[in-house]
Amino acid sequence: MEDKRILYVSSEVVPYLAENEVSLQSYEMPKMINDLGGQIRIFMPRYGNINERRHQLHEVIRLSGMNLVVNDMDMPLIIKVASIPKERIQVYFIDNDEYFKRKATFSDEEGVLYSDNDERAIFFAKGVVETVKKLNWVPDVIHVHGWMAALLPVYLKHYYKDEGIFAETKIVTSVYEHGFEGELDAKLLDKVLFDAIEKDAVGVIEKPNYENLMKLSVLHSDAVVSGSEVLSPTLTKFIESSNKPFLPFSSKESMKETYPSFIKNQVL
Repeated sequence: MEDKRILYVSSEVVPYLAENEVSLQSYEMPKMINDLGGQIRIFMPRYGNINERRHQLHEVIRLSGMNLVVNDMDMPLIIKVASIPKERIQVYFIDNDEYFKRKATFSDEEGVLYSDNDERAIFFAKGVVETVKKLNWVPDVIHVHGWMAALLPVYLKHYYKDEGIFAETKIVTSVYEHGFEGELDAKLLDKVLFDAIEKDAVGVIEKPNYENLMKLSVLHSDAVVSGSEVLSPTLTKFIESSNKPFLPFSSKESMKETYPSFIKNQVL
């Protein structure tokens, strides 16, 4: 893995948010590759419940300042950065006051999903790609974790298909058991189609629930990792039928062997 560039794009990452399967693996996997000499960067949303002072986030002025179009609206992109203590891994935060300033991640204090979670996911996907372009840091692999990052593969394969810098980049999606209950905004498909992405490529999200979002991500990835010991039967069957390289779930200790080997032999 020496000098290979791997970009991790995640909904949640420890130590910035509470521990769960997504946030823990979004920390542990980069650490493994970093320890093996790989070049690592992590991207996540800058939710309002992340303590900027405690984690020493600061805005990167040279990367901020552009506007991203989401459903025909110009939304300012703010980029912040921090380093995971003792690991020398940089974490970039995609920020926008309209989408991410609220003091929670995905739902309000009553547990109701934010009505604009679909637009937040589109903004996050575009924000990651535009920032990577500005950094001129071309990843060999992009590994996606969590549903807020699930639109990134489809945007890379379609909206950014003419961006030559990503021509050789491979995409991996980790699929987890727990996502969200219910559905995102019913107009998510229309908002994605607005970006000149063909309906045939994204029709699965006509019903924008968690499983369909993950199916979309798998469809546009080059390999798949199981982030949970048990996945739903329908997701399991879908992944199997995709015939993509697949890494089954393994314990943290076993993953130190299986994950780097999978990336090296099945993805790169």
